[in-house]
Formats: sequence, C-alpha cells, structure tokens
Amino acid sequence: MTTIVADAPFAKVRFESQLHQLRGRRGQKRICDGPPRATESVVYGRVPRIARLMALAIRMRELLEAGHVVDQAELARLGHVTRARVTQIMNLLNLAPDIQEQILFLPPIERGRDPIREWQLRPIALVPDWRKQRRMWRELQSQAGPKSA
Repeated sequence: MTTIVADAPFAKVRFESQLHQLRGRRGQKRICDGPPRATESVVYGRVPRIARLMALAIRMRELLEAGHVVDQAELARLGHVTRARVTQIMNLLNLAPDIQEQILFLPPIERGRDPIREWQLRPIALVPDWRKQRRMWRELQSQAGPKSA
C-alpha cells in the first residue's frame, strides 16, 4: 500500500490517496484506489457432479410444481436428454432430506474423480425406508473415503 501526497507550491491544496496493487487477469498488475479489501478465503476445486445433479433435480421439481413445464418429457426435450435420464436425475429426490442436504454441501473436488457418483446413489434412492437409506449412505461414504464425509 502506498500513500501519495501532492503539494502544489502556489496553492494550499493537498491531495492524499491510498493505493494498492492487485493481480488482474493473466497476471496483469492493477493499481486500485483506497485501502485493500479484506480477502475472502478462496475455495479451490469444483463442485461435485452429484451436488450439481441434486440441485438440478430440485430445480426441475420447482419447474414442474410451478407449471412452467408440463411433464418430465418436456424437461427432457428442453434439456436435450432422454426421458430416462430425467427420471434418473429426478429419482435423487427420493433420498431422505438430510442425505440430499449432505450431497448439496459435499466439499469441493480439488483433483481427480468424484468420490461419489450418481450411479452409486441409484440403488439408495430406490429404497423407500429412509433409515435404510441413511445406513446405505453412510456405507457409501465410508467406501468413498474421508473427502466425501
């Protein structure tokens, strides 16, 4: 951070400003006016695919309930996927609410493959008993490793 003071010899004007340097795109340096902002913690990685699919399923349900789309077949046409794929995604809504929440808040994937994949959740979503679902979910998490917990 730099403070610039400019005094004009012929006038009683004083200009003071705080400047700080930021990195822009492609490593370019930028000079910004004012004090530097408190940096937020940057989360590296990507959102797990299963979390994105869970959010998509919730959004699809909202579209259906609001009447914006008539049925799942229309969702499939709009999404350029098969009706079977829409059904697979919508079946995630059969999971217990706490499992859905855990899926939505899975930690970011920093590198490599996702530890939990959608096809692994299909058998869990078919079980109507939420207690059994929770047991199967815990088992899947333990197999996936500590990153998915």
